[in-house]
Amino acid sequence: MSQRDHARILIYSHDSFGLGRLRRCLAVANSLVGQFKGLFVLIISGAQVPTGMGLRARVDFVKIPSVIKLYDGQYTSMEEHIDLRDTLAIRQTIIRNTAESFDPDLMIVDDEPFGLTPEIQETLELLKRRGCPIALALPDLVEQSIEQNQVLNRAEVFEAIDALYDQIWVYGAETFAKPFEHLDAPKKLLGKMTYVGYLQRNIPRGYATLDLPFTNPYILVSADDSERGSELMDWMLTAYENDATLPHPALLVLSPLLPAARRKVIRGRAIRLDNVRVLDFEEGSTALMPGAVGVVTTAGYDAFCQMLSFDKRVIFVTADADQDCQDVRAGLAAERGLAHMLTGAQMRDPKVLAQALHAFPNRPLPSQSGAAEMLGGLETICAKVEHHIKRPAEP
Repeated sequence: MSQRDHARILIYSHDSFGLGRLRRCLAVANSLVGQFKGLFVLIISGAQVPTGMGLRARVDFVKIPSVIKLYDGQYTSMEEHIDLRDTLAIRQTIIRNTAESFDPDLMIVDDEPFGLTPEIQETLELLKRRGCPIALALPDLVEQSIEQNQVLNRAEVFEAIDALYDQIWVYGAETFAKPFEHLDAPKKLLGKMTYVGYLQRNIPRGYATLDLPFTNPYILVSADDSERGSELMDWMLTAYENDATLPHPALLVLSPLLPAARRKVIRGRAIRLDNVRVLDFEEGSTALMPGAVGVVTTAGYDAFCQMLSFDKRVIFVTADADQDCQDVRAGLAAERGLAHMLTGAQMRDPKVLAQALHAFPNRPLPSQSGAAEMLGGLETICAKVEHHIKRPAEP
């Protein structure tokens, strides 16, 4: 563990839907404070931290008013009586004042280079004037916001990113996916990019002896997205209701975003099945990975990292139309032999799903397709951060 007294890192995550971004930021923050004894990390986000996700010592959290991303791509305030413009103004003020007071040695912006509408541009310009290095951290696949910016055209977006950011870190492997591959990014901007590798996931401390409902290997089922997660649970329950010969029990982990009414329905169906159990979400759900023969989930970034880290067979579920980054990631994983993929239409057929579940133990492990070579992101980020935090320790 290196000594870096009083060094400060500010992480911004605009949030909007699901828990993937928050988990990603927490993984980076917890890894950094574990590596550097005197380092402090402050995360700014509109996400609500679920009970059990836990922040390590010297990691803190500033909550800004939440917004919701609608299915048409537009945003709205979490509270109906607050206008979106007022919410965004409040967020922008909190972000700027926090950055000004915290005075970070490095700022890391997760995924969205300008935040919402663009709420962090003023903050980025402030820190640039102070000489604070700023890194844009992108997942392996980017959302449409860079390509479909409503204020700037694509060339102007890339020009603004180049002006504001000193480095671009891609939380992924160049051999798997390239965020700007189809966007015709300028060579100067591509020169700032480093593929650090996917972020390693580990069992949280204190959960190693988690009391599991099954003694035999089980199939773990989870999804952060409330709509897709609800459908996924329905499809799995239908498969188990229609095939009593399925060789492995199922453990359904419910997202905290899932409405209470849907939880009640899912639990009501599961209680009638001897080989299905339901658990509420907790960060310790990663402790369920070692006992799983395989995982059925959507191909979110966090789920993909867990698959690589724990070397688990996976069935990724995709939508029937309007593919997003998760569906593209699932397709790439299937092409490379890292995972199996089923569409929503296939999942609705209990016979097709049951056949895939029967075949789970015979599928190759991700490690047989080079999964281990794609990891190492947290170690690389720690090395990069050490280069930036040069503030000398005080006596």
